[in-house]
Amino acid sequence: MNVLKFGGTSVGSAKNINSVISILENYSTKDTVICVVSAVGGITDKLLKAGALAQQKDTSYQAQFNLIADIHQRILADLIPSENTSKAQHLSEKLEELKSLLDGIFLINEISPKTSDKLVSFGELLSSFIIAETMQHRGLDCQKKNSQDLIVTNSNFTKAEVIFEQTNKNIQHYFSEAKQRITILPGFIAKSDHGDITTLGRGGSDFTAAIVAAALKVKTLEIWTDVSGMYTTNPKMVKQAFPIKHLSYQEAMELSHFGAKVLYPPTVQPVLNLNIPIFIKNTLDPDAFGTKISNDAHQNGNAVKGISNINNISLLTLQGNGMVGIPGFSKRLFETLAQEKINVIFITQASSEHSICFGIDINDADQAKQAIDLTFENEITLKKIDPIIVETNLSIVALIGDKMKSHQGISGKMFSTLGKNNINIRAIAQGASEKNISAVIAEKDVKKALNTLHERFFEVKTKQLNIYITGVGNVGERLVEQIKQQRKYLKEQLKISIKVVGLSNSRTMVFDESGLSLKDWKSHLATGEKATLQGFLERAQSYNLRNSIFVDVTANEAVSKLYAAYLKHSIAVVACNKIACSSDFKNYNELKQLSRQYNAPFLFETNVGAGLPVIDTLNNLIASGDKVVSIQAVLSGSLNFVFNNFNESTKFHDVVKQAQKEGYTEPDPRIDLSGIDVARKILILARESGTEMNLSDIENVSFLTKANLNSDQVDDFYQTLIDDEAHFQNLYASATSNNCQLKYVASFNEGKAKVGLQEIPEGHPFYNLEGKDNIVMFYTKRYPEQPMIIKGAGAGADVTASGLFADIIRVGNK
Repeated sequence: MNVLKFGGTSVGSAKNINSVISILENYSTKDTVICVVSAVGGITDKLLKAGALAQQKDTSYQAQFNLIADIHQRILADLIPSENTSKAQHLSEKLEELKSLLDGIFLINEISPKTSDKLVSFGELLSSFIIAETMQHRGLDCQKKNSQDLIVTNSNFTKAEVIFEQTNKNIQHYFSEAKQRITILPGFIAKSDHGDITTLGRGGSDFTAAIVAAALKVKTLEIWTDVSGMYTTNPKMVKQAFPIKHLSYQEAMELSHFGAKVLYPPTVQPVLNLNIPIFIKNTLDPDAFGTKISNDAHQNGNAVKGISNINNISLLTLQGNGMVGIPGFSKRLFETLAQEKINVIFITQASSEHSICFGIDINDADQAKQAIDLTFENEITLKKIDPIIVETNLSIVALIGDKMKSHQGISGKMFSTLGKNNINIRAIAQGASEKNISAVIAEKDVKKALNTLHERFFEVKTKQLNIYITGVGNVGERLVEQIKQQRKYLKEQLKISIKVVGLSNSRTMVFDESGLSLKDWKSHLATGEKATLQGFLERAQSYNLRNSIFVDVTANEAVSKLYAAYLKHSIAVVACNKIACSSDFKNYNELKQLSRQYNAPFLFETNVGAGLPVIDTLNNLIASGDKVVSIQAVLSGSLNFVFNNFNESTKFHDVVKQAQKEGYTEPDPRIDLSGIDVARKILILARESGTEMNLSDIENVSFLTKANLNSDQVDDFYQTLIDDEAHFQNLYASATSNNCQLKYVASFNEGKAKVGLQEIPEGHPFYNLEGKDNIVMFYTKRYPEQPMIIKGAGAGADVTASGLFADIIRVGNK
């Protein structure tokens, strides 16, 4: 004999009911089947709403009734041909009984718990009628039995308690004589020992199935729903969640209590002592294994079996110096809550006894505060304790597993993982059994917390990075392409999964929380919404995704001013934009402090050497205890390209134009040629070396003419280069006559920095620097005579993009 229960979604449409019938027909070929069914999905809530409207003398209850009637009539019509009018007539009669009850509530302007139970019982009575009639119409050996004839309860309406001795006798007697292969039972409903209709409370259909299964001592109880078992966490919030194959009864009850809606906790009790396994199965995927709940739950090597949560929590704190060492405060507190029939979900108390903290449903918070303040009115007046403190908009997240106690460091991993994503923990509770480790957090952080914890405890050590890129021009486009090309490698080799969530240029921006398609990102961006810097920031904040990274591929000052806002929301910042790090030292220092405070990396390797590991090398030297004495560097790939290609047979204007065309200069080449770009770079290196310095402190010896420097527009600037060609030829001639090369050099020594064009003699490390290469020489205490040298391409879209990409990977490896 098999006992199967089908939930509201499983019987929520004609299509799903056909799946239910197919499953029952298959089972009935092997053994007799008892099928317990819920009301059609959403009908119980609609019945309660109709009753409430009728009680309030609101005639719209009739429209609510018509909706209920229409849903059931359409399902029946889809299942049984319309020419079979007797079935439809029978359904209409049942619906008319419901209508009469609602009319009565409307007339007397009252709905008692007893009447409420009678009202909601129609949900299961109607669904079981439709299913049984359909199966009989199709020639299946099926009968319908009213559970009210079998299950006996007390008169505690809306949540009646089962009288098991009489109930078990009724069930055993009936099924010992039943002949049909399939029996349909409505769940949730029963009758009191006085003959009144009662209900078994929330999740009562599960309870009905468990009562029957225990009474008949069947081999298994199957709960059929719309998911393939109980999941490691909420699959609507965590896409990587997966069904748990094996759970113990205790683990299942913990998960059910903490929000896993596929199983109602009291369901476990009737079958637990008999060790009857429970299977959670999927009506829409009947071949899936689902979840088996039993005493012999298998261990998969992971002590944590699931992560769950409860939302809409209020945290109340009773505290005061007058509580310390005085017995009876806890007793009075919880007696008060019990008298108010307020359920306590979460409790924690400091060992100092200075405070007691507990979590309750947010809807009970005001009532609880009033009652507790009244109970402790005398102590509050005497200032022995404070008035109760109420915090709202909170949730509880919990790790669940029988074997967590025998595995060291579970709670440490949980709290450190949340902390790394700047998820603030308001309270913690952990029993000595360690089956459940709970933390209270802000409700807005629940999705991030579940994803972060699931990644830590269940995924194959793959770290998900969520990327927002603003500035997808030349460099930004190359970065997106590099990410697309390397995603598979990073996931397989480095266990880093990269998801681009947002893209923006100066005109449009586009987002997809589940990740943008990088195959056709340009077309999506072209049709995106209007771009605003604040809008881009707000969208990233609202998604609140774990391991988020904002990538700035612009030279825009307004963008750099938003770094602080990103960091304060624990969104890492990766930037090739030099403005922030070369701005006022106070701002630079604040960004570094925010990065540490909010555990959000702030990386800007490309500020100095494009793809060269200049800053990373410098940071490693300092972290290892070395100290920078001086820095000598050629830091502008664009200027090096210009002077390597300029000679007596070329024009300076033409070479600069070529450098801009090939992407070696900023869009405004004056930034490069004025020396400001190099000054910013040496400033950043000086600051990273530990020196407090501002841009105005750097001596900038310009090689440009006054006309070049005073030009208002880029076109005007290029015209002055043509006009002043003789000046540039003189610079070249002077270097040639001295057997030197022209290099734009940055230096930092004894706390002072300088940039300018220099004639570099033969034999100097800078002399043979080719193309767009950069070179940096660090003289330190450990490298006093022979410097540490970093050399390579210092300009170009591909290498700059690769530098940004390297910083993104560094964030992933932190």
